[in-house]
Amino acid sequence: MADWLLSIAQLLSVWALPVLLAVTLHEAAHAYAAQLLGDDTAARMGRLSLNPLRHVDPFGTVLLPAFLLLVGAPFIFGWAKPVPVAFHRLRDPRFGMVLVALAGPLSNLAQAILAALAMHLTVRLPEPWLSWFGENLANAVIVNVVLAAFNMLPLPPLDGGRVVTGLLPPRLGWRFGRLERYGLLILLLVIFLVPMIAREVGYAFNPLAMVLLPVIDRVYEGVLWLTGWA
Repeated sequence: MADWLLSIAQLLSVWALPVLLAVTLHEAAHAYAAQLLGDDTAARMGRLSLNPLRHVDPFGTVLLPAFLLLVGAPFIFGWAKPVPVAFHRLRDPRFGMVLVALAGPLSNLAQAILAALAMHLTVRLPEPWLSWFGENLANAVIVNVVLAAFNMLPLPPLDGGRVVTGLLPPRLGWRFGRLERYGLLILLLVIFLVPMIAREVGYAFNPLAMVLLPVIDRVYEGVLWLTGWA
């Protein structure tokens, strides 16, 4: 039992910080982008901050990533408390929506690149710090690449869905944006229910993994190439 608890603690110690920073700085990026583009809603609600604790969602930031990690899910993701943005207050509401939405995934790509660059510095550290920092940084690259790819899925309320909404002609964008009320339900069905039903009838079918994993692989390889690891 003690060995099991120790292994769990070691596992969480190299994943907790990468996940926490990835999901909370993602939301902070939305807040700063909205502020720059004319909407101070997030600032007035205390969300214009790089302090991760201001953005933590107990389920999406803590429980879900920990559950996916412990059950050996093919990839780990989560979310922080969504930053409130009044898109109609942006100087250019439609184009501003696109920029605010893109700020989150771009922040994850920036974190992945910085983590990969920082990995070059860990070779000068003594053990056990070399292994611990190295694993944290390597996991930060993975988590941020996954979050960037996942959030760009073209489904509201994900960032990719908001990008599509902002780029479509107004009438089509309005209709597409109405999917947001069902977006979380659709995601839960695709992530959990569809693969589970497929397993029960004897098939290995995971539509989300089929779409995301090739994208994740390409982006991950690009980050490694850009930072001198490939």
